[in-house]
Order: sequence, then structure tokens, then C-alpha cells
Amino acid sequence: MSDIQKIIVPDVGGDEVEVIELCVAVGDNIEADEGVVTVESDKASMDIPAPFEGEIVSLSVSVGDKIKEGDVIGEMKVAGGDSAGDSDSAAEESSSDDASQEAPKQEEAPKEESKSEAAPAASGGTEVIEVAVPDIGSDDEVDVIDVLVSAGDTIEKEDGLITLETDKATMDVPSTHAGTVKEVFISTGDKVKEGTVVIKLEVAGSGSSSSESASSDAPSEASTPAAQESEKQESAPAASASSETIEVAVPDIGEDGEVDVIDVLVSVGDTVEKEDGLITLETDKATMDVPSTHAGTIKEVFIKTGDKVKQGTLVVKLETSGGSSSQASSAPKAEKQADAPKQEETKQDSQQEESQQDASQGRSPVPPAPESKGNGKAHASPSVRRIAREFGVDLTQVNGSGPKNRILKEDVQAYVKAELAKPRTAAASGSAPVGDNVLQIVPVKPVDHSKFGEIEEQKLSRIQKISGPFLHRNWATIPHVTQFDEADITDVEEFRKEQNAYHAKIKSGLKITPLVFVMKAVAKALEKYEVFNSSLSDDGESLIIKKFINIGIAVETPGGLVVPVIRDVNKKGIEELSRELIETSKKAREGKLKAADMQGGTFTISSLGGIGGTAFTPIVNAPEVAILGVSKSEMKPKWNGKEFEPRLMVPLSLSYDHRVIDGAVGARFSTEVAANLTDLRRIIL
Repeated sequence: MSDIQKIIVPDVGGDEVEVIELCVAVGDNIEADEGVVTVESDKASMDIPAPFEGEIVSLSVSVGDKIKEGDVIGEMKVAGGDSAGDSDSAAEESSSDDASQEAPKQEEAPKEESKSEAAPAASGGTEVIEVAVPDIGSDDEVDVIDVLVSAGDTIEKEDGLITLETDKATMDVPSTHAGTVKEVFISTGDKVKEGTVVIKLEVAGSGSSSSESASSDAPSEASTPAAQESEKQESAPAASASSETIEVAVPDIGEDGEVDVIDVLVSVGDTVEKEDGLITLETDKATMDVPSTHAGTIKEVFIKTGDKVKQGTLVVKLETSGGSSSQASSAPKAEKQADAPKQEETKQDSQQEESQQDASQGRSPVPPAPESKGNGKAHASPSVRRIAREFGVDLTQVNGSGPKNRILKEDVQAYVKAELAKPRTAAASGSAPVGDNVLQIVPVKPVDHSKFGEIEEQKLSRIQKISGPFLHRNWATIPHVTQFDEADITDVEEFRKEQNAYHAKIKSGLKITPLVFVMKAVAKALEKYEVFNSSLSDDGESLIIKKFINIGIAVETPGGLVVPVIRDVNKKGIEELSRELIETSKKAREGKLKAADMQGGTFTISSLGGIGGTAFTPIVNAPEVAILGVSKSEMKPKWNGKEFEPRLMVPLSLSYDHRVIDGAVGARFSTEVAANLTDLRRIIL
């Protein structure tokens, strides 16, 4: 026998909310916790869930109605009910009405339970701590795409607990201690941020007295991990021993965003000197070490290989001799970490509830669709987002037909149908582009080269792996035109040799290379043809003309090609540029360039003069619009009007972005550079 129950609005966090969608219709059979209607406040949209499993008998609201806590929005015929259900209906309604009031009690219960568990654990030489999400370099919440542990697992320190996905990378949240997982609070598909509690972990304790005092002194609503308490206790003896514990963070690395950590050079217990490297970072242009600011002993390492960091990210805690402990300065940070889980508890409960709802309906949680590639966040209700996750639909690609362009369930269904209707002959044949291949490039079929003879596989260097995609992007997206020319450098070369002989005589250590004269000739031409010293705006509607001339010089290193930038070339003399070029090239070959050393270029020169070749097609280094290639100079017979005479000629290869520079302007610029090299007097005009 079944009975009729009312569907009552629970606490919705406001006075009145607007009904924006009916998720069910009369006659539908739904499961417990499945959305009945979707409402929207001034801050968020949410589903009103069904309190029972059964059939919708009636709905008393429609789209556009205003409802509040306690309102009846419909009736259900409860599946499997009996006469006892009538007497229990009031209790059911009461529990629905008071759900939000009981939520804090339910949140406090695990904490009290953890205290009661911690005391006996401590007496047995163990304690239960909470492991939270550390600083992940983002103020916003990020998606959990995988949970790597479960209750009962034994893990080591630094073992991954969950895998997070941002718009730039995926990363694991490591365990701060070794121990046994007692409880997992996160599910796949949840969203977390710094301070969100991930697991409860049973670890070896330092003694019953310290554990019991920690649990008895902590307020009932605090969620500070026991590890932080023990850390504070351990820092006191350090202060009394006239040692100081400091935090070493990532300095200014010349990048606004995050960069990859490719190596961790120290571990806990290591003794380091000032300026010793702690971690190695890799940007899209170079690798660099983060140095220690002091000498001392490593007490704690917060970074692991594969992490992403930016300026200010904490790297290590370092114990140095002398001074007083910096325990006081770290207290606010610990307090912040203690407060963060409290702020997240309400949000975590709602996320866990949604995850449990998916599980109760026989669905495994599906990671959310990737962030938009175009127009920002989508306007959709939670029920629509759930459908989109199930089908793997990126809601930012769906056009909404609801009020205020809200995406409805029908919009998602129409999008899926349209995608399925697209031709699939290309993917089936394997001879045409597939996937996210925006440029529609036919993929290369895999080949087993070992069938034809002996092979050896060599890994690409880090610089090659980084620069390769950028070179491919520049070549594929910039319409290149290359202008070939040659310049008579007979007089320049004679002058250069005279100057080098002079500096050798006075033993100044300076040696002038032909490349310096090319830099000055280019700088003079850039002052005359400023379009070559520009960048195309992001929207492609205008040019950004730069009033400074910074020239990048391609330098070959053991790890690959890098492009350090020489600044204000037009304002410096030949000797000053020579010294700077020698110093910069040395730093590049030793791998000591910083990210700032390779930023701000307005034009690039790539010289193969010391190797050979007659000409080549250099690739424009975006966002610049041109690049000059220089090949090996050669003596050639040139007609002077009366006879042929030998002249030293250097080949020039000028590549430029045809969207910005016309062919005629390109030819004039190339001719200007050649003329400046032929007659140095032009440079001082």
C-alpha cells in the first residue's frame, strides 16, 4: 500500500526564491533526493529535492513563482508506504523543515567523535589528524577528477590523495604524513580549494600527554590538524636554542602566471648554504633555480616535482642559527588554515550530498566538463549541469533558450543530437583530422620503424619539448613571407678587425663580433620602419607600436635554442653591446638565464654565420611580427661600374607576418638594414 506525502521547501538560504525550472511532471516516478524544481536566488541556483521515492501526484508551483521555506510545492505517492506512513508524515515534514537547523549538529558530530577517538589513539601511541588541501595557486575552487585512496588504506608521506584539475594543469594533493586512512571526505566531481579537509589519517603520535592536551585545549568548532599543534610544540625548543625558523618563498621570476616545478633539489634534514638551489622551475622559455635566502637546515619541504608555483609560493621552512623563532609570524597562517575548513564545511556537505544522490540513482559521479574556451561561465541550474556532466557536454558551447539566456535541459539534448549528427567519415577513415584538431591537419599514421632496421630512441630536451609547440603554433597561425637579400660588409669587417686588434693590444678582454653590427643596423631600421617594432592586438583590430627597441638573440645551448633579450639596443654603443652580448650568451649556455632575461623582445635575430648556409626561413617569434636570419658571409665578385672586385657579402633572410607587413614594406626594411651594414656612417645620422 502507498500513501500521499507533501513536498515541502527546506531552508533555501533566503526569504523568497524564484522557481526557474520544473524538473519533473505529474505522473513521473522519481527517486529520493532527485530534483523536483530548480530555484534561483540573487546568489545561486539550486534544486529542491524529493524527500521520498515515488510518483509525482501534483505540482502546485510553476515557473516564475516565488516560494520560501515551509511552502508546499507538490504531493507524492510514496513507493512502498503503508498505514504507518500517515502517522509518520508529520515527522517527515518536520525533518525536512529542520534539515538546515540540524546540519550544523551533524557537522559537529564527526569532530566530537574524532576527539573521542583521538584520546585512546594517543594513549596507544597514535593520533588522528586531518589532511587538508594546501595552497594550489588558485583562489577559486577546482575540480576533483580522481580520489586515489579509500578508508583503510595505508599510505606514505607525499602519497597522492586526490587529483585536481585546473584550467592549466592536473595535480595531486599529497599526504602530509604516513599512516592509515580513517575517513575520506571528498568524492570525484567535488570542488575544493585551499583548506578543504580531504581525509582523516591515523598517524604515529608523540605521546599520550601531548595528544590529550592538544585535543582538550582545542575549541569544539576548530579543525586545526594535530600536526599543526605538534609543529608549534616542536618550535619552542628551537627558539630557546637560539635558532630561527624562516620560510623561503618563490621570488619574482618574471612571470605573472604559474610555472612548473621540474626538480626538487633538497629534502628534509639537508644543510644548505645561502644561494644554494632549492627547486628548479621551467617556463616556456627557460629553466631556473630558486635559491635559498639563508644558510641552514631544511625542516620542511612544501613543493614536489610537477607542482605549479608563482611568486610568493612557500618552498621550504629553514632553520638558521641565531635570532628568535619566527613562530609568532607563522601563527596567523596556521590560524587561517584552521579557519579555512570551517568556511568550507557547508559547501562540502552540499557537494557530498549531490555525490551521494548520484550514487543512490545508480550513477557514478562524472567529472565536470572542461572550462570554457570562449565566452565564460554558463548560466544553468544544477540539474542541467548534472545532465551535461553525464553526457560530457561543455555548457559554455551550448546556446541557452531560457530567460536571460539560461541553458535548459532541452538545449543540452539538442546540442548532443547535433553533435551526434555530424559526419564521422573522417574519423573512421583515419585519413582526415579528428578530435580538437582546429587547423584540420591530417595526422601522421604511427609507423614501427624497427621493422626496417636498427633504431635508437632519444628523448627531447626540456627546452625542445617546451619550444616545439610554440614554434608549431607560430608557423601554423602566422602567414609568413621571407625576403632574401645580402649586404656588403667589407668595410665593417675591416673596421671590426682593427678594433679587435686594438683591444688585444691594450688587453681589455673585449672581442667585437659581426652580430653586434647587425644589431645596430637593425635597430636603426626599426626606428625608421616602426611597423616592424610592433605587435598585433589580441582582437586583431589594431597594432601595438612599441617605443622601445629590445632585440632577442637566438643562442644555441646544449639543451636547445633560447632567445635572451638585449634591451635598448638603439641607445647603446658597439663596445657596450659587445660586453652585454658576451655575458648574456655565457649565462644562456650555463643555463643561468632568468625568465625576465627573455621577456620584452620587439624583434629577433637568428645568426647562423658561424656555421654556414646561404639562406634559410626563420620562424617569427610571436607576438613579434618579424625576425632576421643571418647566414655565413662569403667573398663574391661585385661590379663597381668599371670592373669586378672582391667584396665580403653576408646573406640576410627577413621573415615577417604578412597580416601586418606588406611585401613592399618588407623589401624596403631589408634594403635599409643592408645599407646600414654597408656604410656604418648611416647609423649615426
